[in-house]
Amino acid sequence: MGAISGSEYINRINRLKNDVWINGEKVQGDISEHPSFHGVIHSQARLYDLQKDQSLKEKMTYESPTSGARVGLSFLLPKTKKHLKQRRAMIQKWASTNAGMMGRSPDYMNTVLVSLVASHHIFEKHDHCFPEHVLSFYEQARENDWSFTHTFINPQVNRSSFQIFDDPDEMVAAKIVGKNDQGMIINGAKLLATQGGMTDEILVYSSAGLVDKAYSYAFSIPSNTKGLKFVCRQPFTNTLSTYDSPLGARFEENDALVVFDHVLVPWERVFHYANIVVNDILTLQGAFAPLALHQVVSRQVIKLEFILGVAQLMVDTINSGEYQHVQEKVSEIIVALETIKALLLASETGAQKQNGFMLPNLNPLYVAINTFPRLYPRLMDIMQLLGASGLVALPTEQDFSSDNKEDLDLYLQSYTKNGRDRVKLFRLAWDTCMSAFGSRQTLYERYFFGDPVRLSSILYKTYNRKSLVDRVENTFLKND
Repeated sequence: MGAISGSEYINRINRLKNDVWINGEKVQGDISEHPSFHGVIHSQARLYDLQKDQSLKEKMTYESPTSGARVGLSFLLPKTKKHLKQRRAMIQKWASTNAGMMGRSPDYMNTVLVSLVASHHIFEKHDHCFPEHVLSFYEQARENDWSFTHTFINPQVNRSSFQIFDDPDEMVAAKIVGKNDQGMIINGAKLLATQGGMTDEILVYSSAGLVDKAYSYAFSIPSNTKGLKFVCRQPFTNTLSTYDSPLGARFEENDALVVFDHVLVPWERVFHYANIVVNDILTLQGAFAPLALHQVVSRQVIKLEFILGVAQLMVDTINSGEYQHVQEKVSEIIVALETIKALLLASETGAQKQNGFMLPNLNPLYVAINTFPRLYPRLMDIMQLLGASGLVALPTEQDFSSDNKEDLDLYLQSYTKNGRDRVKLFRLAWDTCMSAFGSRQTLYERYFFGDPVRLSSILYKTYNRKSLVDRVENTFLKND
């Protein structure tokens, strides 16, 4: 089959009839037409359509080594630095269509799957691991262009304890509760599946630091598997109007609690299970961090470019660029953009081959994900400061179709735009930094790769400083 089109993606998701709940009701009919999912599903479909654009053929796809079909470039196993640059270009092309606001666009999870293949040497060395399943499943996903969500976070029941309840009556986190000839049985729940219920598959795995092997596993199953349910949070947009909610109406991905009611996972879908050691090694030494972070930072660069563009448009529209405090604020955004961009390029320049795969240098990527979560809230503050009351005086699309249209165009005009167009721009800024959708984006970027304090700890533990310490010792502290 190879790379699919947008309509093929939509039709396939509709046919699954996944068990999805939102606002207390089960989604009935085609999920692509449900008000809470219509925007993002159709936005995602446009990503797939880019794969079919003949003018973008070489940028978005590559020739499958097994079938010869054109397949999505986010499935490319990087063997050279050129491959990393190709992957970045493809990732950023997709991200540019959604301002980097879709954190779970298909390329992210495809990259996670690629990282599992690039870590197959780890699976080969441990019990209850199936490297052949990883390779076989990757090929199926690549050739069929499956879409994925994922989940790996346990519910926040008791953060002061390292152990999840062992009492079956108090079981909360999804765990292995049984095995038979067909597969293993999972019962319990996990957080937080972004795009849960609107993908072909869900990839489920465990984070590091477990103490009970019943919670250690990695597998993928179809999203309509019996016993699997997605309970979505409240939508962060209540309109389909792309004027009133230019970002939320298009890119609200939603997040879901994933409930496993004695779900049978076929053995051929299991990558590893009941092995805490391999779970930790995959997290700390596998290819997940360098490849996934490369995708994440590639997207974040596009997001920063969008923020800079919107901020400058606001400044130009109200003619405030002559003030030095405004220049300083916009310059902060420029510094943020160029910093993250430089770290991304440094990761590619310093890439090295490991176990046959070219992996980006982790140091600049870890610095990037330690920096971006601190930068992003500040940039949202800057947008609010630049917009000021203009981010509050925001009539709706219907207002501009009412008898008040002439008054609104007169009194809300700006230096370069009429009232309707000025409000349209400021609604875009509002949806970036102030709306429910925008606020979720801020929290999302704060914790995208985990707790910022833990990320700092990882950087502290992994950054090699020995040569620097030795230089100071030998040059300045050594006795003459």
